Amino acid sequence: MTSPSDADSERDRLVTLAMRVIERTGENITRTTLAKEARMPRARVDAIFGSEDALFDAILEKWYAPDIAIMEEVVASDLPIRRKFYEFFARRFVRQRARFRKDPAAFAVYCEVGSDNFENVSGYIDLADHYLAELIAQAQEEGYFAGLGINQVLSLINQMVVCYTLPQMLTILVEDKLEEGKLATIIDTLFDGLSGKARGAAPVAGLRIA
Repeated sequence: MTSPSDADSERDRLVTLAMRVIERTGENITRTTLAKEARMPRARVDAIFGSEDALFDAILEKWYAPDIAIMEEVVASDLPIRRKFYEFFARRFVRQRARFRKDPAAFAVYCEVGSDNFENVSGYIDLADHYLAELIAQAQEEGYFAGLGINQVLSLINQMVVCYTLPQMLTILVEDKLEEGKLATIIDTLFDGLSGKARGAAPVAGLRIA
């Protein structure tokens, strides 16, 4: 009889193998291919991963596990709120950049596979938004982002920092365009100025040519 620890170890070994196959082939993996690569019966792979989606979700779980740990640690920390926001984004960005630098081709493959399976990935995006909303609530308790609802702040911040949260940006931009100092400036800027107060930029009666 297989113990729970043995079953977890086998599952993790298969997920790691599946990720190596994705990196090698440049495309998502099926349970049939995984069984061949692992040299085990397809029925055994099916018993561990009940569907193709279950296999891909296990790969996503392994990919995002460090990010989730980072977010949970930052949200629970006693850092000053500005520093929390910076750490929340910077730690994950630095981790993604290290992955990109280690193997740009493999990183690009994961970005492509993730885009092709966005419905599976969207749950992790929603989770990141959940943790960010917690930080926004903490900031508003200290008087920041006045006049804006949490969802408004969430949307605005995500637009401001998208270059540091969207993995594909590392494959598009020249690498030195993205760095921690710029991210820190963005965080300070949104804390210094993000509010619901009208300050002259919004048009009163539509756009006009100067």
